[in-house]
Amino acid sequence: MSIVKEFKEFAIKGNVVDMAIGIIIGGAFGKIVTSFVNDIIMPPLGLLLGSVGFSEFKWTLKPAAMSEAGEIVTEAVSLNWGMFLQTALDFVIVAAAIFIAIKMMNKLRREEPVEETPATPPADIQLLTEIRDELRKN
Repeated sequence: MSIVKEFKEFAIKGNVVDMAIGIIIGGAFGKIVTSFVNDIIMPPLGLLLGSVGFSEFKWTLKPAAMSEAGEIVTEAVSLNWGMFLQTALDFVIVAAAIFIAIKMMNKLRREEPVEETPATPPADIQLLTEIRDELRKN
């Protein structure tokens, strides 16, 4: 079997196509969540904290070195904890949205439990049960 033929069989299988669609939709969903966090959630939180957004929060470990002409010689070294917090919030929102979506899908998939009617036992078992019941009475 040639490599081209093997690759064609692999690429056409349903799982590969489903996975590709999931990755594309996941990327688009990630952009929506990022926009939701940056444009809807962060501005009010930043307003409460007296800043524009979390991305500006950082601890400067070493300030930038400037030349006499005012040009930056070396960049500042800082811990950007605001960016980390924003990314963590993005993750929590994505995880919650996926959890809710999967929960709803599972709810739709669940079938109502069908009441099982007890199967009638064979005639010989019924006869033995009747004999047992009569013996207990006596």
